[in-house]
Amino acid sequence: MASDVSVGRTIKVVAYDPAWSTQFEVLRSTILSAVGDIAVAVEHVGSTSVPGLAAKPIIDIDVVVASDSDVSVAVERLAVIGYEHQGNLGVEGREAFKSPPEPPRRNLYVCVQGGTAHHNHLMLRDYLRKNSDSAAEYGRLKKKLAARFPTDMDKYIDGKTDFILKVLREMGLTNQQLAAISAINRIRA
Repeated sequence: MASDVSVGRTIKVVAYDPAWSTQFEVLRSTILSAVGDIAVAVEHVGSTSVPGLAAKPIIDIDVVVASDSDVSVAVERLAVIGYEHQGNLGVEGREAFKSPPEPPRRNLYVCVQGGTAHHNHLMLRDYLRKNSDSAAEYGRLKKKLAARFPTDMDKYIDGKTDFILKVLREMGLTNQQLAAISAINRIRA
């Protein structure tokens, strides 16, 4: 997704770190302490969830709830453990949160079960887990983009979009769904 603030921190893509799965489990435990009774799942998504894939060292987490009515409860409870609600940031069906300042760096989202945003996260993750050649190709692309656009997140994301769309097309997304994803990820002139 293209961000409102496209220039900022240096984008750093590093080799896969097996510690990412352990870091996720620690974060998952804390998150479940707050929302365990309403969460259908707490999923490790994004590049750090794919063994062997180069990634920005930021853990992506989807808290999956059963219905829209559970989202507001999750927002309130996650605030208690230091997550600040940021809204959907232009992605319908996915609520984003600013994380507490202590490491590890992470992106947290609340998604409704069966929603497109969560479904897309899982499809991309699962595809890359099963297709090591594609994961390696994606890792090389991300490193190239980080070197080319070291402080411009919008251009970095835009540069990954064709690869992501290709994978999601293979996974059976419709042209309409792909167009919606493309519109979110592409730089707006």
